[in-house]
Amino acid sequence: MAREGVKVFVMSSPVTMDYYIGLNEDGGERLLAYFVKVDGGERLICPALTANQARRHGLNEVAEWRDGQDPWPMVGSLFEEWGVQGSTVAVEDDCRASVLLGLMSVSPASRFVTGGLLVADGARVKDAEELGRLREAGRMADQAFGPVLAKLEPGVTETEVARLLTAEMSALGGTPVFAIVATGPNGAEPHHHSDATPLETGHVVIMDFGCDFKGYKSDITRTVCLGQPSQEASDVYGIVHEAFMAARREIGPGTPASAVDRAARSVIERAGFGEFFVHRTGHGLGMKIHEEPYIRHGNDEPLRVGEVFSVEPGIYLPGKFGVRIENIVTVTESGHESLNEEPSPALRQASPRP
Repeated sequence: MAREGVKVFVMSSPVTMDYYIGLNEDGGERLLAYFVKVDGGERLICPALTANQARRHGLNEVAEWRDGQDPWPMVGSLFEEWGVQGSTVAVEDDCRASVLLGLMSVSPASRFVTGGLLVADGARVKDAEELGRLREAGRMADQAFGPVLAKLEPGVTETEVARLLTAEMSALGGTPVFAIVATGPNGAEPHHHSDATPLETGHVVIMDFGCDFKGYKSDITRTVCLGQPSQEASDVYGIVHEAFMAARREIGPGTPASAVDRAARSVIERAGFGEFFVHRTGHGLGMKIHEEPYIRHGNDEPLRVGEVFSVEPGIYLPGKFGVRIENIVTVTESGHESLNEEPSPALRQASPRP
């Protein structure tokens, strides 16, 4: 904050507050925000129904308000008390528009800036406990895959497969966060919304899923074929796997994030599929599914030991199928560690039942 000239940082998302102060609470339409002053002042302004919980979490500077009361004068008074009216105020990226507009109304002379990088700078490097939770979340996703693969057969729908994945992750002790299943031509949509499309013999099937373990997430993608794959599908899978491994070989402390992206993208471009790799190679992972560092072109920031992110190149052929392979990795002193089991180097078959 001092380096960026920020006098006050305002956080209001449950994930950010959980990370910094241990309070995972969403105020919804009610103002619930934590204010931090550059010289160490702090104040939680929250609904009365949250106040006791906040104090139980060890917060001493709690100002509560009740339904029917306007909380914004409390914020204005705090800014006056701290002498920060008209100063630079950083607001986290996930802040609701209603909160930002309220802040602007009580401190109209202030300059409001994004606080996303302030949050990311603290959260992007994981300690041993965080890495332990991420490994466990990754293990749960890995172990959910095998039993579901064995249940793939013609006629089973995408949504049914998604439910199988979430059930397996729950049975393993994780809290399912998402499951995207896309079969056949639907796989050419990287963020396809799973629907009632049935799996068919010969279809390429993408499964992208993850769960939460003690606040930390997993996120893996596996691509398989129901029965014998076409030569084209096998070839495309091989190219994506080669790109996946090329990116992995680049990972280490000090390597620019963009170099990892370039390694994967170069393989796919050389094979003639560059226009069909439509997204970045990876994204950071922790308490959020998407956070810094972003493994993309233009991000030349060097990787740091303890950072965690996905490696997930893909090729998406409209009207045909898609292929994506994704593991989560963490940067180590000697290179990197995968938090997931290694994917198959060849397109794996799910054999339809006779």
